[in-house]
Amino acid sequence: MSYFPPDLLVPAITDDTRPFWESCRRHVLAIQRCAGCGTFRHPPSPVCFRCRGFTHAWVPVSGRGRVFSWAVVARAFVAGLPVPYNVVVVALDDVPGVRLVSNVVDAGPAALQVGLPVEVVFEDVGGDVTVPRFRVRADDGA
Repeated sequence: MSYFPPDLLVPAITDDTRPFWESCRRHVLAIQRCAGCGTFRHPPSPVCFRCRGFTHAWVPVSGRGRVFSWAVVARAFVAGLPVPYNVVVVALDDVPGVRLVSNVVDAGPAALQVGLPVEVVFEDVGGDVTVPRFRVRADDGA
């Protein structure tokens, strides 16, 4: 089941973000990494903020992380978007310094908390777009 109505919030895809969305379509979470200094960066950028290098690679990552911050939206700001829904910032376990903004699809507002362990799931939302969402995972101490 879709977290949001299909085609309601389809992201804009640019030349810089296209590899991210293409990997999501394959149900693989990949993050841009500078080939010069090894710094991960998201959102993607043509230039490394650390070393100013222009070369990079797309590295598949585990998709496991923890809720860094969250909010519950209770007021409809977009027509057709059902409320309430959550917006979370997820700190990825194996990607230092990278945080993704998304949703936790299987947790109500009372279950959300900072540090909640989550893992990526992918939702095909329409056309050729697949977005990463997160679900609660058992905390295995990692």
